[in-house]
Amino acid sequence: MTSNDSVAAFNKKVADTQAAKKLLRKKMRQQRLNLTLLQQREAAVELYRNVVTSKAFRFSRRITFTIARDGEISPHLLLAEALRRGKQCYLPVMSKFGRDKLSFRRVERHQQSLPSNNRFNIPEPVHARACAPRALSMVLFPLVAFDANCNRLGMGKGFYDHTFAFLRNNSRKRPLLLGLAHECQRVESLDVAPWDIKLQAIVTDKAWYKAPSN
Repeated sequence: MTSNDSVAAFNKKVADTQAAKKLLRKKMRQQRLNLTLLQQREAAVELYRNVVTSKAFRFSRRITFTIARDGEISPHLLLAEALRRGKQCYLPVMSKFGRDKLSFRRVERHQQSLPSNNRFNIPEPVHARACAPRALSMVLFPLVAFDANCNRLGMGKGFYDHTFAFLRNNSRKRPLLLGLAHECQRVESLDVAPWDIKLQAIVTDKAWYKAPSN
């Protein structure tokens, strides 16, 4: 096989992998969208019960949450509890200038709404205090699919991977990266790319999954 053949074979493998991920994203997003409103509410309650009693949640001071959309499991009950306990709570904010990293801005207990939407129409806090990614205690990760080894499939934009790239070859234990998902989003196995940031654990409405120790 010539060097050109090797390059062509590699490019085809990459293309096939990306195509497979695209199909899986479509399937798993539809699967969670098929959940009824009652199922979503029950899942949010079970997620809350699974996380709120954990030591990780109890001892985390600065936590970043997400606003559930597109059928994602909702952490809104956890956010309300964290605010009640006086924890510092943050939401991700995307750059308006096309950068592929996130910043995290604080949500206060008295806030009832978020007036600003980003380019994906996701609500974001504005004019709020920011927290550097390295200073966070826990990050609640949205995901599209996952496996029992805590490999994850996101939306493919790479925002979280770029933001927390400093953890890739680092022994730091903080922030704790915790994925949130419906149990129906679990698949048998997922391919891992070199740039994918590994989660320490994933929690669903049914169970906790902890990443294997290195």
